[in-house]
Amino acid sequence: MANTTDTLPEPARGRAGRRTALIASAVLIVTAVAVVGALGLGGGGEEGPSAPSRAGSVVPVTRATLTERTQVDGQLGYGTEIPLPVKAAGTVTWLPEPGSSAKRGDTLLRVDDRPVVLLYGRLPMYRDLGLTATTATESREDGESAAPTELTGMDVLQFETNLAALGYTGFTVDETFTASTAQAVERWQRSLGLPETGTVGIGDVLYSAGAVRIGQPGVRLGDAAGENTLTYTGTTRKVVVDASAGDASWAVRGTAVRVQLPDGKTVKGEVASVGKQATAPEGGAEGDTATVPVTVTIKDQKSVGRLESGPVTVEYVGREVKDALAVPVAALVALAEGGHGLETAEGRFVAVRTGLFADGEVEVSGSAVREGMKVRIPE
Repeated sequence: MANTTDTLPEPARGRAGRRTALIASAVLIVTAVAVVGALGLGGGGEEGPSAPSRAGSVVPVTRATLTERTQVDGQLGYGTEIPLPVKAAGTVTWLPEPGSSAKRGDTLLRVDDRPVVLLYGRLPMYRDLGLTATTATESREDGESAAPTELTGMDVLQFETNLAALGYTGFTVDETFTASTAQAVERWQRSLGLPETGTVGIGDVLYSAGAVRIGQPGVRLGDAAGENTLTYTGTTRKVVVDASAGDASWAVRGTAVRVQLPDGKTVKGEVASVGKQATAPEGGAEGDTATVPVTVTIKDQKSVGRLESGPVTVEYVGREVKDALAVPVAALVALAEGGHGLETAEGRFVAVRTGLFADGEVEVSGSAVREGMKVRIPE
């Protein structure tokens, strides 16, 4: 009788831009058809008669959690560059180096040789901040000038919070811009080499949620300042994956993933956001599908080393089976009548049904399979 060999089915290939790979691919199953066929073994759940003792290691059937991991391509970087909302009017006289970082109180650029300073906050600068002078109709009846009006609002609170964080004191951090606030502003302006007016112009500061990394400038020195003068990103490295829109169920905020760097090192990551708009592939090649951007954050930035950008591989859990009976893939043998089986330590063959393949092991089941049973891995 001629020997035949069954092989495990290969994992389904992923769509364009995505490669699916089980971390431990199915190993070539050792063929036992000659022995099984000669003895008329296999089939059903019953053990067959003993075969002559053969060489090979013996391992127990164990209970384990089998996890299938899938890999997709990603790009490491700092994210998409966003234009800074520069409101200063005039000529750009200084720009920072691309790739440099700026924190609270740092100068982002200079317009007409005046610094535009970075402060932290989510509310944009939309008006000048200072004491508001009264008009002639608001003057006192005795001819004396009335006291300036104190400006109020959440933007005042945001600015005063930053001023205090920079070390300037003597005022109460609240929603009211008082004379004490103006005096602190004058001290701050003195440190910047600016005229001590006590008023903060709409173009004097820019707000961001935190420290920024400078991107590519949109202008050259000598050009007029505008909204596209300078771009920025956050200062933490992250990974963006263009996941297939039809197969992105794994991408849920908070999902733990593993990121394999170009040098082979693996670091921990977490899904931070998933785009809501799918993008069609460029060129429209047959078989390509629409994708959605998935952003993965890396909490331990030191684990990435000095690498700032480059292609990476993101690995996520596809399927998982808990408390499964499992054996090494190499323990599977092909039965003459079809299907797979296991050879016991005594040389008997039992038929099994296979389930999930992962991490070099395979899920097995059958009436004759039990935990702790010794099976042979043929040489």
